[in-house]
Amino acid sequence: MRRSFTVITLLLLTVSCAGLEDLLEQNTGPRPLTQAEIINGLKQALEVSAQNAAVTASREGGYLNNADLFIRFPEEASFVDKQLRDLGFGHLVDDFVTSLNRSAELAAREAAPIFVNAVRNMTIRDGLEILQGESNAATMYLRTNTEAELIQAFTPVITSKLNETAATRYWSDLIGTYNRIPLVRQVNPDLVGYATESAMDGLFLLVEREEAEIRRDPAKRVTDLLRRVFGSPEAQQ
Repeated sequence: MRRSFTVITLLLLTVSCAGLEDLLEQNTGPRPLTQAEIINGLKQALEVSAQNAAVTASREGGYLNNADLFIRFPEEASFVDKQLRDLGFGHLVDDFVTSLNRSAELAAREAAPIFVNAVRNMTIRDGLEILQGESNAATMYLRTNTEAELIQAFTPVITSKLNETAATRYWSDLIGTYNRIPLVRQVNPDLVGYATESAMDGLFLLVEREEAEIRRDPAKRVTDLLRRVFGSPEAQQ
């Protein structure tokens, strides 16, 4: 009898404790985010966004077949494009543009780790501002603070890939052909700089979209930390 009483008492205590925990949870709400969780969650979000962006951009056709990322003939030399097409050299222009976009696709694959590794220095204040900021706040923070370093690291990759895909040769042929036309203004835009900047713009655009999705769609929060940070009241303010 005494044993039965003890068991019943333990059960009642267990139920009471569970009820007390529920009551405390209702009264106090979810456990507040720590500063470490905020920073680590934002870094994780940027890393997830960067990795997804790199996968999308580095696929064959990632730039070439994406109207938003497609790298066009350099705008400052658009008259070269038109004149060469008028003279029957349109195939050279098309080959060059294709190679330019293929170079960006290959570079995106190799430069992605550099992009991800750049997500390191973030203060507590930065983290809170990003968490409560616009849907692209983390991307803009990343771009503002790392773009110069990323471009510096990206440039040799782009240079290598431009050579590998023959874009440099096509560009030399195009500019050489154009500059031989009598009475035209000689041109020679910085191809590597243009390709690097355009490729970076494409990657940041994809990262921005990924960040917006993580903020908007709970299904995009693929880790417990992301779900906790971006589902928090701080993130909803």
